Amino acid sequence: MIFCFSGTGNSLLVARELASRTGHAVTMLEREPLSHPSRHLFELSEGEDVIWVFPVYSWGVPPVVRRFIRKVKLKVLAGNGATLSDADASARHWMVATCGDDIGRADDQWRREVGRRGWSPRGAFSVEMPNTYVCMKGFEVDSKEIERQKLAAMPDRVKEIVEAMERGFSDSDVVRGDYAWLKTAAVYPLFRAFCMSPAPFASDAGKCVSCGLCARECPLGNIEMKEGRPQWGPACALCLRCFHGCPTRAIDYGKASLGKAQKPVYR
Repeated sequence: MIFCFSGTGNSLLVARELASRTGHAVTMLEREPLSHPSRHLFELSEGEDVIWVFPVYSWGVPPVVRRFIRKVKLKVLAGNGATLSDADASARHWMVATCGDDIGRADDQWRREVGRRGWSPRGAFSVEMPNTYVCMKGFEVDSKEIERQKLAAMPDRVKEIVEAMERGFSDSDVVRGDYAWLKTAAVYPLFRAFCMSPAPFASDAGKCVSCGLCARECPLGNIEMKEGRPQWGPACALCLRCFHGCPTRAIDYGKASLGKAQKPVYR
């Protein structure tokens, strides 16, 4: 089983490539399962692997994915398919994280979360994909050429990952970057506390055409259309699908994203 959380589609593309090479089904973490993971039971076949695919958030695991790991119910089908047993270390868990450049120590964070559930974390991998973050000064999307290069390199990188999984690789094959520990231990919690509020989101009345695409596409169902304009609720994953997916470029994150380009949303 492949659990995938994706905002603008980077992780979705990787999950689909993994699915094509492994035969695993992709389960998207969106809407109800992501908002209320404890209400959902997912069944695994005996010996089935679990692959976690998600984007790195400020050198850490996205908070919504951490909450899902902590609360979701996994059950393993018995060999004859007749009964269920609690998921345990018999299922191997893998991490495949997408990033614009590097992931810090996000793999260690993921291993701790999986280990606390009594599951068996194995190999962790990173895949470089087009930049999406535009909510601070100095952060921009990639040029079209760099975006093209990253997308072209992705299938071969996923092929390497699948081959490592087949060998039983249990280490980390990731790009950490400089000051990896500091980024994950110090910058990530500050980012969570002070840089993930949906309050700065707003739509330009002169550009918004009330199409409702942002509300329909929000993976947490956090956007409502009121009097023809989007309104953001408090349960925001800051995935930026609304910003990058707006067909009229009507959405901004305060002044931080003004004038910045959109990245295509891969669906």
